Amino acid sequence: MKRNLIMFVGLLATVLVMSSEPVLSSDPMAMGHDVMQSRVPADRMAEARQLSSPLPDSDDTIARGKALYTGKGTCINCHGSEGDGNGPVAAQLNPSPRNFQHHGFWRHRTEGEIFWVIKHGSPGTSMIGFADQLTDEDIWALIQYERTFAKEHGHGGGMGPGGMGHRGMGRGGGHCEGERCDR
Repeated sequence: MKRNLIMFVGLLATVLVMSSEPVLSSDPMAMGHDVMQSRVPADRMAEARQLSSPLPDSDDTIARGKALYTGKGTCINCHGSEGDGNGPVAAQLNPSPRNFQHHGFWRHRTEGEIFWVIKHGSPGTSMIGFADQLTDEDIWALIQYERTFAKEHGHGGGMGPGGMGHRGMGRGGGHCEGERCDR
């Protein structure tokens, strides 16, 4: 009991010190918010980029993804009900959760990279892997639902690395302001 109390006090002190440190840079990359920064390790990137969804683009798949996003997948807690990275626990996370509304999120990665991060987690972030909680089909359905947050930016022209065909994940354009746009 005493040992657990000492460990808890030490952890609490570390959190307090870390949360009181000033941010010395307004550079999004320095703060871990760079939308172009891949969350897939370099040695797994080729594998991730080869992945593509076996599910049809359909309202049923999106509905399944939404149920997972708000339920079993717990995505809503960090990424928020609007997919903007403002979930109830987002303020406690560094770097902040990804903003699925931002066109750059979809433009700079393939659906296979997104799949890989959901399945295996995102090194250097609070994003855990869900391989033990969600099936591959669950993850693909989640991705289809998450694309709906991007509106016109979530589908189209194959802007991401390696091309994304009909699941293009990005068509330039959108307007976004502030640091939350860099995720």
